[in-house]
Amino acid sequence: MKIGIIGTGNIGAAVARKLVAKGHQVKVANSAGLEGVRQIAKDIGAQPADVADVFDGAEIAILAVPTTAMSQLPAGLFSAVPASVPVIDTSNYYPGMRDPRIADLDAGMPESVWVSKQIGRDVIKAFNNILAHSLATLGRPEGHPDRIAGAVAGNDVAQKRTVMWLMDELGFDPVDAGTLDDSWRQQPSTPDYCCDYDQEMMRRALAAAVEGDAPAKRDRLLELMSSLGPNPTHDAIVAMNRALNPL
Repeated sequence: MKIGIIGTGNIGAAVARKLVAKGHQVKVANSAGLEGVRQIAKDIGAQPADVADVFDGAEIAILAVPTTAMSQLPAGLFSAVPASVPVIDTSNYYPGMRDPRIADLDAGMPESVWVSKQIGRDVIKAFNNILAHSLATLGRPEGHPDRIAGAVAGNDVAQKRTVMWLMDELGFDPVDAGTLDDSWRQQPSTPDYCCDYDQEMMRRALAAAVEGDAPAKRDRLLELMSSLGPNPTHDAIVAMNRALNPL
């Protein structure tokens, strides 16, 4: 498939590499412009692009940028992108660490609902509750006993089906997490967030989420993370996320 990605940080680069390895035609763009993205595109094996044209001809569009960067994307970015093309939002809101405060999110609006309002188009929430290390290294074939799962939420059934297929293609079991209004269940520090759970545990974790509980736990996690130093291990992060929401 033809896939465009804005964002070449940990998540965007990991997804792009896996897509290229699967034989997809991938274009990548970032805020550094066409010249600024050339080297990382070469390293990944993708085609460099400018943000304004990265989704030209794309069958899937992926936004792998910080939540607050969504409001800075060019106006009309999706005006020529057919309505049938899924737009995947991988972002997570981390106020006080990376993001400035957003009043609507602090008031409880689901993050991807807010993102949809910024870009003028519904998104599919996916790949946000899998750690970058897990995305890069822990994909497994279908049926593997160690295969981990990822949540997928969205309003368009056909688009969500395409994104779930893509997640499976990259080595992870997709779990339908409901509509975009339900996507708060996969936001930071909910029970399913970045815990490397399998499909059954992911479903249990999504069901166990309590609306409004996550922000305080997210802030507590950031305090705990700071005690681990600048480079906490993957296993330590998973253990902390699980400890915040024991099932």
